[in-house]
Amino acid sequence: MLVGNKKNKIMEKRFYTNERNVQIVIALLKEYGIRKVIASPGTTNMTFVASIQNDPFFEMYSSVDERSAAYLACGLAAESGEPVVISCTGATASRNYMPGLTEAYYRKLPVLAITSHRGDASIGHLWDQQIDRRSIPNDIAMISVTVPLVKESADARYCINETTKAILALTQHGGGPAHINMHTGYSQDFSVKELPKVRKINLHTAFGELPELAEGKRVAIFIGSHKPFTTDETKAIDNFCAAHDAVVFCDHTSGYHGTYETHFSVFFTQDNYRSPLLNADILIHIGEVSGDLARMNIGGVWRVSEDGQLRNTFGNLTRIFEMPEKVFFSLYTPEKFEVRTNYYDACQQELKEAFAKLPELPFSNVWMAQQVHDKLPENSYFHMGIYNSLRSYNFFKLPKSVTSSCNVGGFGIDGGVSSLIGASFANPDKLHIGVFGDLAFFYDMNVCGNRHVGNNVRILLVNNGKGNEFRNYGHYCSILGEDADEYVAAARHYGNKSNALVKHYAEDLGYEYMHAENKEEFLACIDEFLNPIIGNKPMLLEVFTDTEGESGAIEIMRSFLNDSKTVLKNKIIGSVRTVLGKKGIETVKKILGRY
Repeated sequence: MLVGNKKNKIMEKRFYTNERNVQIVIALLKEYGIRKVIASPGTTNMTFVASIQNDPFFEMYSSVDERSAAYLACGLAAESGEPVVISCTGATASRNYMPGLTEAYYRKLPVLAITSHRGDASIGHLWDQQIDRRSIPNDIAMISVTVPLVKESADARYCINETTKAILALTQHGGGPAHINMHTGYSQDFSVKELPKVRKINLHTAFGELPELAEGKRVAIFIGSHKPFTTDETKAIDNFCAAHDAVVFCDHTSGYHGTYETHFSVFFTQDNYRSPLLNADILIHIGEVSGDLARMNIGGVWRVSEDGQLRNTFGNLTRIFEMPEKVFFSLYTPEKFEVRTNYYDACQQELKEAFAKLPELPFSNVWMAQQVHDKLPENSYFHMGIYNSLRSYNFFKLPKSVTSSCNVGGFGIDGGVSSLIGASFANPDKLHIGVFGDLAFFYDMNVCGNRHVGNNVRILLVNNGKGNEFRNYGHYCSILGEDADEYVAAARHYGNKSNALVKHYAEDLGYEYMHAENKEEFLACIDEFLNPIIGNKPMLLEVFTDTEGESGAIEIMRSFLNDSKTVLKNKIIGSVRTVLGKKGIETVKKILGRY
């Protein structure tokens, strides 16, 4: 009797596991209304199964045979029209799911296989019941994801994103099975009474019912790198902005040159000032990788892309619209509307006021960008190197007729010069201008000797004798100081700022060579470099700068605006970092974010 009473007491106290990755999966299943579960016996899936068996939300069935369980799920999903979860332990259990999942794949049935696992660290060490599920056959799941144990907030965000991908795949592109490989630590703690709050991400297509874009909401569009927009696509965006009083935040890889183009990098990067215009209820995110990530206070993000993939760049994605961008903006623009530009006008006014306060910059890539950005020849092509060159020019607006680009896809320094010259082949009568740091240039300098290089190519080489990005203000590696030069910043390679090496190389290849070592020399030759008339030679302008000027310019650009509220917030976060560390900072940021 005593044993029985003790057992009943334990049963009464059992709620959800304290393994947060399992909690997240369960919470998301509930958010998406997925209630049918077929559980097979085992130990590694104990934390999941024992957590849901006492939750009346779930409709559970038991199956000892995993092969049968997967086929049971096929029948249940087909007849009910609902997704069905199957859960198993380690060892060969998951292998027995394959026939049924194959059936589900070719019939497009929404079966979600959750296979439990000890973690990748235990693979290959002759442990019992350890199956390697990192690669699966192509035709048993639309997607396969891993949700590891959660140790910090970044792990939790990862688990939420990966689980959501698997759940969305059950119905996306016609639907089908999906796989979650869920790690466990065999926790015996089932004391958690409430699941974590998780954000549901809804998937929409042009053929389904679309959510309302409520009147009175502040709406902004953020465009990452993007192919040039057609006239019709630009018009669709402009009409949307006019109807909803929206603005387009973009950088020089966006391909957008419409009416509402706004380059807000100077405010995105401020350390001691928070523009009230960075608050938006909805941010519509289009395009791909950007070198100008918006630091904004956003109510929710709507991702619009034909690929329909979950891209949670800003951390608070709420909706995915799997459709062409032109279709999206057209669907959300009424036939008749009153043109409103209040948000756009306020952004332009704040930009004007901010740049009026900008102090003199030291000789640097940023200073050169300040001199060059509005003098680029009309209808020219402009390519920026990763990363300092792109950042420097993103602070300033380019002429609308200029086509600008940067290799932000892979975000590496290795092929920028080749990309510039490759683009120049497409239109020999158009000027193609590129700006690159010395490591990027020397990495890719062999292309300068390609026999197809035309006279329409001009290269601005910013030679500071190292990867100065790693020494710049605000960079993680800047704490190393001069010690970074030895290996991290790779200083003193390629002639160690030789004033003859590139000169001889360029001139021997038939380039017109110029150089500058200070502001006066740069200003004396920049007009010739930017001459809109294509001459009889390609050009190379080498400019020598130093770490102090480059870093100093970045520091000014990030800190020349101040407000007491942001300064106080930064001081509080700095003090917490010293006393409580990273976890304390995250807590304080959440609290301060409300004010």
